[in-house]
Amino acid sequence: MNTIHTILIIGSGPAGYTAAIYAGRANLRPLLFTGKQPGGQLITTTEVENFPGYSKGTDGPAMMDDFRAQAERFGTEVIQDSISNVDFNTGHGYHSVWTEGGQQYDALAVIIATGAAANYLGLESEKRLLNKGVSACAVCDGFFFRGTVVGVVGGGDTACEESIYLANLCPKVHLFVRRNELRASKIMQERVFKKANILIYWNTVVQEVLGVDKVIGVRLRNTLTKEESEIALEGLFMAIGHQPTTELFRDYLKMDDQGYISISPDSSHTGVAGVFACGDVADKVYRQAITAAGAGCKAALDAERYLNRLNPAGN
Repeated sequence: MNTIHTILIIGSGPAGYTAAIYAGRANLRPLLFTGKQPGGQLITTTEVENFPGYSKGTDGPAMMDDFRAQAERFGTEVIQDSISNVDFNTGHGYHSVWTEGGQQYDALAVIIATGAAANYLGLESEKRLLNKGVSACAVCDGFFFRGTVVGVVGGGDTACEESIYLANLCPKVHLFVRRNELRASKIMQERVFKKANILIYWNTVVQEVLGVDKVIGVRLRNTLTKEESEIALEGLFMAIGHQPTTELFRDYLKMDDQGYISISPDSSHTGVAGVFACGDVADKVYRQAITAAGAGCKAALDAERYLNRLNPAGN
C-alpha cells in the first residue's frame, strides 16, 4: 500500500516553487517533482532584472536556486524526476502519478505547474545564440536592447504586441512575417501600421541568425521570389507562440484549443476535485515569472482550503 501524501506539485519553475513555499508553510509536507528541466524556462535566462527583491538583478539559475532553498526550508521534498503518467480518476479519493523511473505516488491534492515552452524556428544558429541576442520574450529582455536595432519573427497578436513594445525602446524594429498578411486582430494591426519605426517584411522567413558570440544580423529569404538578403540587427525576438506542457493531462482536464488548462475564474481549480493548475500551463496572456509565482501562491491556498474541507478536524 503506497503512502497517501497530502499534496504533490508537478513542476519546478516560479509557479511550482511558490506553491511549495506556501504549502510547506501550511504544514502540508509537499512533494515537488522538478521535471526534466529543474527551474523551468528561467534556467535558460541569463539576466533577470524585473523580479521584485533583486535590486541589482540576477540570473535565472541563481534565482531558481533561491526559490528551491526557500521551498526546502519549509519542508518541501524536492524529487529530481519527471512525471510520465497520471490518474486523476482513481475513485479512491486521491490521485496517482508515476515517475519515469516507475515509482508511484498518491496524494489528496495535485498542483500542476509544468509551464510552457516558446516555439522556435529550429535553426542551429538560433539555438547557439539563445540568450546572446535571441529571445522569446520582449517584455523580459527588451530593456537590454534599448537603443539598438532588433527584429521580431511572427504575424499574430503576440508578434504585434512585442513589436510595439520594442518600438518604444528601439529606433528600428524589423517585423518578419511568413505570409502576406498579419494574423493579428485588426486593432493590433492598426497599431503596428501606425508605428513609423516598425518595418514589415512580407512573405519572409529567417534562414539563419548571424553572429558568433552575439547576434549581429539575420539572413532572410523571400518565400515568393526566393531572393535572399541580410539585415544587421542586435536582437531577434521569436513571437511564434508557446506550447504548454499539458499533454500528460489531456485525458483528465479541460483545455482550450491551444492546450492551456482551463481553470475556474479567480481560482486555480481545474474542474477535477483536488487538482489545481498554475503558471504558464494556464496563462497564455502574461507569461511572466512574477505572475507565475502569484498563480503558484493562489494554487497552494486553493489546495489548502480544499484539504481543510476534506478533513475539517485537521486529523
